Parts: sequence; structure tokens; C-alpha cells
Amino acid sequence: MALPLYLVGLSHKTAPVEVRERAALDPLVALPVALARLGKGVVLSTCNRTELYGVGDPGRAQAFLLERGVEPRHLYRKEGVESLRHLFRVAAGLDSLVVGEAQILGQVRQALFLARKYGATESLLEKAFQSAIALGKRARSETGIGAGAVSVAYAALDLALAVYGDLGGLAVAVLGAGEMAELFLTHLKAQGVGRILVLNRTEERARALAERFGGEAYPLSALPQVLKEVDLVVASAAAPCYLVGPEDLPKRAKPLFLIDIALPRNIDPKVGRLPHAYLYNLDDLERVVEKNMAARKGEVPKVEALVEKALADYLEWYAGHRVREAIRALEERMYREVAGEFPHADPLLWHEEAGRRAHPWILAVKLGARKLLQGPPCPRDCPLLAFRLSRP
Repeated sequence: MALPLYLVGLSHKTAPVEVRERAALDPLVALPVALARLGKGVVLSTCNRTELYGVGDPGRAQAFLLERGVEPRHLYRKEGVESLRHLFRVAAGLDSLVVGEAQILGQVRQALFLARKYGATESLLEKAFQSAIALGKRARSETGIGAGAVSVAYAALDLALAVYGDLGGLAVAVLGAGEMAELFLTHLKAQGVGRILVLNRTEERARALAERFGGEAYPLSALPQVLKEVDLVVASAAAPCYLVGPEDLPKRAKPLFLIDIALPRNIDPKVGRLPHAYLYNLDDLERVVEKNMAARKGEVPKVEALVEKALADYLEWYAGHRVREAIRALEERMYREVAGEFPHADPLLWHEEAGRRAHPWILAVKLGARKLLQGPPCPRDCPLLAFRLSRP
């Protein structure tokens, strides 16, 4: 039997940001609903991808994403070994907008954690995601795929540098106080900016983050005034609606540059039509990071080799997993058969006779395990035919 894993998803490679917004699953409401629909599954939802992994039929996963307004042309669907290969490449950073970025590994780990929290995992998915996390660590420790500061936040800094050339003396506002904002501020601090202003719905979190980087903290209610004072805005807040609209931007003597790295977006796209505003979003960052791709091309084959090794290890584990189940089924069947033939015999003799009868079949099961894994039909005389299970 072929590996029964599947994935259905979309990413920055197949869908624009407005479609990815519709597919994004927040961890408190939409994610539990998705996991309940899948039955058993793991959901990986980031600013650049939403992927549903499961076991068995991918139809329900695909229907769920279509119901959220995603068109079939935006989706990819992979099954068996290809779904596992894709997960491994994602965890290793090979499928990211910024190749080699480290943030995705934490997101894969979080996806597994949440699936466990809602009781949605099972053995194949657990092993797949554990293997993916281990592979991601190896890729970054044994190759140069993760060398240097690579993340969407770093790409945003690259874009700011491309716009201004030098950030020295500028006033920069950061919306949000989460991981992405922290990453951006870490990169920004080394550029000698004049002022850092951190705005967040919870002012205490804004203050805690601002203090770490020598900045100023404000509540979101101060946004209209802040927009009058800054040269650059980087938005990464978790918000269900736009935080900045055309009506919020004052007329200015010099232009305002805005970089929206949030999903859902924080800044209304109409802002980009204003004569004094220049707006960039996640899709614009893809062009910014092309130079990073070239720098890491030499490392990609090394990581691909690690992916294939991890695949082989998983399939070896899976073969053993299937063999163990088949052997248990054989032993149980032979025990029932012997007990039926000799109902008055000592149970110890039942076990011994059942073991003797099962032994040649067990050898055949082990020999046939690789053929079972590759997926061709089992021969009529193959002992696995009688003991094949519908699902691990």
C-alpha cells in the first residue's frame, strides 16, 4: 500500500496575497474548525502559505479551502511520498519566500503542537512532522542554507534600504509587537535610525519591545499622530481589519513609505494610490529577495540530499510500522485458529502452535514489505493480501 499521507494547500508561489488572506487560519477560531473537518490532520498556516496535511482522502481538505474563497487554480495537492517530500522541503526552508529563512521551522513545530492540543494527530503525521523538524535543524547546522539574517523581516529591511539607501536619522514606526516586529527591529537597530516608534493594541507589550531597542511605545490610538512624524512604516500586527486607510494619512511635504508584512494585511491597498504614499506588501518582497536566492544556490543541493535521506529514513520506519501491524494481525489470526481447533488444550500450547504456524508467513511479510510500500498490487498468493489493513 502506498504511503497514505496527503497535503492540500496554497502558497506565495500559487496565490497572491489577497487570496492567501482568505485562506489564513487563526489559531483560536478557524484552525480548530479546520482540524475538526479533517478528523486527523496538521495545519500549517503562515503569512506565505496555508497547508492542510492529513491521512487518507484529501477531498475534505480541498473542500474546506474552496469554501474560504480559494479557487482551484490556486491550490496544489500532493499525495504519498510527494506530500512528505514537500513537508521536508518546507521545514528545510527550500520552499520559503526567502530561501533558508529560520522562522518556518518554528511554525512547523507550532503546527504540530496545535494539532496535538486538539487531539488531531496520529502516528504517521506525528512521525512526519517530527522528522521534518529534525531535518530543518540539520539543514541549518550542516549547510549554509541558513547563513546570515534571512527572513521576511530582513527582506523588509532590504526594501527599506533600497528605497532610502541609508536609514540613518530616519524615524521608523513598527505596527505590532510580535515575532515579526521583533525580527525587523533586530535588523533595524544596526542601521543607525533616528527614532523607533512601536505601536501595539496592548501598550504594555509595545513598551516592553520598545525598551529593548531604545524606542518609544504608543497605543494604536496614537497612529494618526505617529503617521505625521515618521518616514517609514512597517506593519506586522495581528488584526482582523485594516489599521491604516487612505483617510488616516495626512498630507505631507515628503513621501511616506509603508511596508505591510502582515497577513491579513494591516494597510488598505488604496493607500498606495495616494500621491504622497508608497506601499509595498508581501508579494513585493519576492523581488527584493532574488539576490538572496543567488547567494544560496550552492547550498540547495546539499539540503536536497538531506531531504532525500530523511525520506528514505521515514519510509524505512513506515515499512517497519506496516510489518509490525501485519505481524500482529497474523499472530492474532493464528491464535484464534489454533484455539478453535483445540479448545481444550493448554493456552500455552495455543501460543506455541500459533507461533509455529505464523513463522513462515511472518518471513514472507517482511520480504514483501518493500513491495507493499512501493504500491503495486499485492500478488494473489502474497500473505499480505489477507492481512492488509485499510489504514495504519
